[in-house]
Amino acid sequence: MQSFDFKPILYNETLKITLYGTLDKFTLPQLIKYLNKKKYIFLEFNLEHLKKIDSIATIYLISLNNINITNKDKFTDQIEYYKKHYISNKNIKKRNSLNYLEKLGKSTYEKIIELNQFIYFFGKLFFFFFYTILNPKKIRFNEILKSIETSAISAISIIALTSFLVGIVIAYQGAVQLEKFGGNIYIVEMVCITMFREIAPLVTAIVIAGRTASSYTAQIGAMQITEEVDAMKTMGFEPTIFLTLPRVFALFISLPLLVFFADAISVFSGMIVAFFDLKITFHEFINRMYQEVELKHFLIGVIKSSFFGIVIAIIGCYRGFQVQNNTTSIGKYTTISVVNAIFTVIALNAIFSVILTESGI
Repeated sequence: MQSFDFKPILYNETLKITLYGTLDKFTLPQLIKYLNKKKYIFLEFNLEHLKKIDSIATIYLISLNNINITNKDKFTDQIEYYKKHYISNKNIKKRNSLNYLEKLGKSTYEKIIELNQFIYFFGKLFFFFFYTILNPKKIRFNEILKSIETSAISAISIIALTSFLVGIVIAYQGAVQLEKFGGNIYIVEMVCITMFREIAPLVTAIVIAGRTASSYTAQIGAMQITEEVDAMKTMGFEPTIFLTLPRVFALFISLPLLVFFADAISVFSGMIVAFFDLKITFHEFINRMYQEVELKHFLIGVIKSSFFGIVIAIIGCYRGFQVQNNTTSIGKYTTISVVNAIFTVIALNAIFSVILTESGI
């Protein structure tokens, strides 16, 4: 360790310090400890007797406030170099808080890059979809069945509970209003049409988006971290065919079935409310539903759910492939995938509702 010493003099609120020997990362703490104990307004360093100063000590000196450095001739180039490239934390914060235009440009650029990546992913998925249709041997039926089991069959209990509770709420609130006008029997149309067209497909899709989209992202993300996806590419296996398409097919098939199940449960819960609150028997309820509720309402909900399933699977898989080589990114992209999937399902449902209503369907 090199020798180091300093002589301080306090003169008119200016602390003048003459440095001796070598000021480096080993001797710098000695100077810092002294300065932290002293009270002063201005600081002046005399480098006339200083033999050597390293980069850490140089950066520390120029970072101090209200400082003047004298007799720095032999260290001028070094000091000026670090002054030129040094940016304090205060300047960074101030720059970030004031430069809104730069932030907007950076955010827009990142969104454009992400959109470009998604279009590439979707285009590749579209290509391999038709490729597997023309080459059925490439379709991984076992993987599709396994995905149906994990994404649909395992979700039946939560779908049943959710649909039952939502059906009760819709029927009960409707019964209170209809009873005021003596239109008790219209509870059948209200519950069936509302659940068939809108509520059952939407609630089922939101539950699956939160449950399955996150699962797809976490599964593929874990494979990204363990480099299994790269290994598949090295061995000539296309990840889109082996990982993405089976999950898309699985939700495309299973979500309409779940919606059918949700319709049955929600209508049953509506029948219970109608029986106890409005004295409408199950037989009357079913006959009224058969006579007055058109089949198109049921078909609209089932068809919409197929599109919801495709969207949820695509978003879940896409975010999974975005996971980087660290564990924290799994949580990040899993959260993003759930938020994106739920928002997209709600937006898509709104678009369907507007289009079908304007078309008179």
